[in-house]
Amino acid sequence: MVRYSVPAAFQLEENTMSNEEKTLYARLGGYDAITAVANDLLPRLQADPQLGRFWAHRGDDGVKREKQLLIDFLCASAGGPVYYRGRDMALCHRGMRISESDWSVFLGHAAATLAKFRVPEAEQREVVALVQSLKKEIVE
Repeated sequence: MVRYSVPAAFQLEENTMSNEEKTLYARLGGYDAITAVANDLLPRLQADPQLGRFWAHRGDDGVKREKQLLIDFLCASAGGPVYYRGRDMALCHRGMRISESDWSVFLGHAAATLAKFRVPEAEQREVVALVQSLKKEIVE
């Protein structure tokens, strides 16, 4: 059997890109990795004694829809090929009475999830910066 190697000129451009040139989406591991993070983070938030109130009267379908919107938002915000169809952050969090304390608890759970998946420090900083950029739209 004859084996052929692909000349370097024909290899996918992504293979030759440095980490700095790849989107955060790609560096995080793409859709499946971001979905795994959402699948870990959302139950943590729901089970938290302080934050659980936000899901106390939500049906399973609503929670599943919210999780999909979270995945789509994270993927799109990180530079992935996903379109976020949800409302803007200010509108969908308006009236929820999310406090500074709620925000701090949320950040703790997010950090624990990123640590669980061993997200590299540089990418963790970018994710935290992305999340922090939304604070003024979410916290009342």
